[in-house]
Amino acid sequence: MQIVIKIAFSLAIILVATGIAKKLPSLAGLIGVMPLTGALVLVWVYLENKGNPHIMQDFAKGALWGILPSILFFLVVFFCLRKEFPLPLVLCAGFGVWLAGAVVHQWCLK
Repeated sequence: MQIVIKIAFSLAIILVATGIAKKLPSLAGLIGVMPLTGALVLVWVYLENKGNPHIMQDFAKGALWGILPSILFFLVVFFCLRKEFPLPLVLCAGFGVWLAGAVVHQWCLK
């Protein structure tokens, strides 16, 4: 049942953001990256690990420093879209930069 609840919440957020994007794309962008997603994951991690403070702290630290690769992703996407690159190329470039940042992220947090 817990997986169904997780899927329902995640789907609801995605549907709300994409629905809003039709009229207010910048607000949809804000919703797409808002801490709500992180808060939901924080709740699931808490429940699945019985509130273990070490796991919660490690999650929060990873999320905090994980913002940097996400910022890189959106910077690359923004500049590629300004150049009017096709979406598949934009996504590949963005995820490529994000992946490089994620590797550095994991290396630094070890």
